[in-house]
Amino acid sequence: MFSLMPFGFLFIFITFFGTILSLSSLHWLGIWAGLEINLMGFIPILVYSGMLQETESGMKYFVIQALGSGMIMAGSLFSFSLFLTWESCSIISFTGVVILIFGLMLKLGSFPFHFWLPSVMAGISWLSCLVLTTWQKLAPLFLLMTLITVYASSSSYMLLFLLLAAGGSSLVGGFGGVNQTQIRALLAYSSISHMGWMLLCCLTSLSALKIYFATYFIISISVFLALWYSEKSLFAQTGSSSSNSKINELVLLFMLLSLGGMPPLLGFFSKWIAIWTSCSSVSLLSLAPLLSGSLISLFYYLSLMFSMSLFSGTHNLTPLLPCPSNPITVMAPTKKYSQPLSFTLLMIMVINLLGGLFIYGTLPIFDFL
Repeated sequence: MFSLMPFGFLFIFITFFGTILSLSSLHWLGIWAGLEINLMGFIPILVYSGMLQETESGMKYFVIQALGSGMIMAGSLFSFSLFLTWESCSIISFTGVVILIFGLMLKLGSFPFHFWLPSVMAGISWLSCLVLTTWQKLAPLFLLMTLITVYASSSSYMLLFLLLAAGGSSLVGGFGGVNQTQIRALLAYSSISHMGWMLLCCLTSLSALKIYFATYFIISISVFLALWYSEKSLFAQTGSSSSNSKINELVLLFMLLSLGGMPPLLGFFSKWIAIWTSCSSVSLLSLAPLLSGSLISLFYYLSLMFSMSLFSGTHNLTPLLPCPSNPITVMAPTKKYSQPLSFTLLMIMVINLLGGLFIYGTLPIFDFL
């Protein structure tokens, strides 16, 4: 594990510190510096094992994030060079705000700046995937919420663009994951789809955004922990993949369905909150692409479930060297590596299974939304 290495604690601390500094800064230069510190701490986490695929993904991620940081710096200098903060400026340049929003959307991997996320996630470890899809979105997402609330809400063109970006993210995440044969790339398109719902929450309610991101954070931790324990791709092309226990596969299926928004699991609750809060502030027609993308995402999650069920019922075979007297290749079953299910995964599955049912019974407490 990377976190057990001596330098791992340092890089993880730098990654967390950069995000906290960016969210707690009052000066726009401190916000930019926090994002840069976060980037410098996360790059070594991406490439810690020295594999070629991780190095390639790390370079792609560095180039894209550097471009996004440059756009944030340019937009801040263009609009807020004489002010201390993003929030209390009466005279600003709308062009600078647009550049700022585009830079933050590029960092988040939102449509139409989503092209880099699947290729980056396809070559990194499960720990890096978890941090990339959860913690790395925290600072840019809430900074984007601040800009939208203060400035973009007064522009109908910017609101229309953000609604189109939200719908496009959901559709791209849905259609892009249909033909994927690798679980990491599939989860990258799932992250793009969820990014569309978070953009919708940015336009409607801060409380809805917090609830949606917290729910997505919990479910993502569950999914990547289950995949981390299994250490295999569900659509691996090799015949030597290790077989998981039935319980571990069941946990993973529940987590994936919850991530797709299957009722009555916890993932459905966050999308229901987003729809509820948006009905009074945006047009119902704008929800159509978001719902369509979610249905497509749920379709390939169900397809993944059936593939897992069929795959788990077969015995993996590896070819042995043929004997000199018998030229026919002999096939032998591979060794099964059963991994015990941790108590943490079991508790997370219970939370996802019963959390939605519990929340549905306590809906009156969410009237503040």
